[in-house]
Amino acid sequence: MRYPDSAAERADHHLLAALRRRGTDPRVAGAARALSWAGEHGAVWLAAGLAGACADPGRRGAWLRATTLVGAAHAASMGVKRVVRRPRPVLPDAEPLVRTAGQHSFPSSHATSAAAAVVAFGALMPRAPFAAPLPPLAAAMCVSRMVVGVHYPSDVACGALLGAVTARLGRNWALRGGRPS
Repeated sequence: MRYPDSAAERADHHLLAALRRRGTDPRVAGAARALSWAGEHGAVWLAAGLAGACADPGRRGAWLRATTLVGAAHAASMGVKRVVRRPRPVLPDAEPLVRTAGQHSFPSSHATSAAAAVVAFGALMPRAPFAAPLPPLAAAMCVSRMVVGVHYPSDVACGALLGAVTARLGRNWALRGGRPS
């Protein structure tokens, strides 16, 4: 294991280690594993978008376009991973709590799709009472990736930024159709 060189890298490592220690509590570990599993390949967010399309037939097209934005954000994060190729964290005496589909950690695709879902779906249901759990669930999913020990905080922050920006860029298209801006 290479020890972090810069102050930012050390802070990233120390915050990850602190969050990973929270995973020693079996309840926290179980919740983090469940969130990680649900967010794999953006599955929970894609399912939520499809459920929105079924539940809101008057805006089915908008829901499907918003769901496409979530998928596009996830695909973008996978592309960035292939370019950056940052290895997953290795913490002494703290094995990851989950297995991962790939070996690269930057950016967090879970965080990307979670933030994209908050922005894209939030535009479709800004005042709906069932929208309230969306941001806290997305935040919990982001934190879960550090608790299970597979992402640095900077992976999660940059993934969330990528997802939010991707969804924001496509927001008008999702809401109204036509050509993406």
